Amino acid sequence: MAHFHFNDPYQPLESPIHLLDPRVKLVLTMGFIVTATLLPAGAWLAYGLLGIGVLLTEYFSGLGIWKVLRRSIIALPFVLAALPMVFTAPGPAWITFSVGFWSLSVRMEGIVRFLSVLIKSWLSLQAALVLVGTTSFPDLLAAMRALGVPRFLVMTFGLMWRYLFLLADEALRMSRAREARSAAPGTAKARVGGTLMWRAQVTGRMVGTLFLRTLERGERVYMAMVARGYDGEVRTLSMPPLTQSDRVLLVVGSLFLIGVLFLGWVSQ
Repeated sequence: MAHFHFNDPYQPLESPIHLLDPRVKLVLTMGFIVTATLLPAGAWLAYGLLGIGVLLTEYFSGLGIWKVLRRSIIALPFVLAALPMVFTAPGPAWITFSVGFWSLSVRMEGIVRFLSVLIKSWLSLQAALVLVGTTSFPDLLAAMRALGVPRFLVMTFGLMWRYLFLLADEALRMSRAREARSAAPGTAKARVGGTLMWRAQVTGRMVGTLFLRTLERGERVYMAMVARGYDGEVRTLSMPPLTQSDRVLLVVGSLFLIGVLFLGWVSQ
């Protein structure tokens, strides 16, 4: 029996964003991410409008602007993959570093592109964090099915989310077993060096064992689900029709995103 309490990003608060229909939130969030992706590099005004929109959403959601910003910092290390474009983008060199026969030029066009990728990724992640923070995962799955997402894809998302609990629980069990069997060497020098080396070796072995154990446990869980009639479809009550306020917000939000996209391309 799993006893690990996974850190669910959903926070059951009472806010205008929480009360919105999950389908509306899902459509607007995906539209926000697509809009940010399609904006050209250097569309600073459009980026600013998207930033204002997502900050207002964070404020009215009750999640806290600073909390969402802090969590979204996780996107910054991945953006470093776009750093080479600072030196490889076309255009005249802005600053050139030369050492012997080797030279490296920083180009202004590359800086603009890199900053654009950074801002768009950061804004998109904030929008996704607001979505998962104000909508429970079962509601998200129901919204996907209501919007016509293929059943197999929704089933994959659902099983992936549920099996994260199994993976975390097995990791906790193995970590506790390791700690229970730990023995510190006698001297302080041996305790520090020996313990670090021992932990590195044990952790390396634990990775493969962890996946084997979670695979076996996942198979048992799936067979138990099949024995109880599971066929890949989560049975839920039909979602109610959209209210008038939901329809208005969906139209206004879509027009806002279209306007931002149009402004971003026109201002270039």
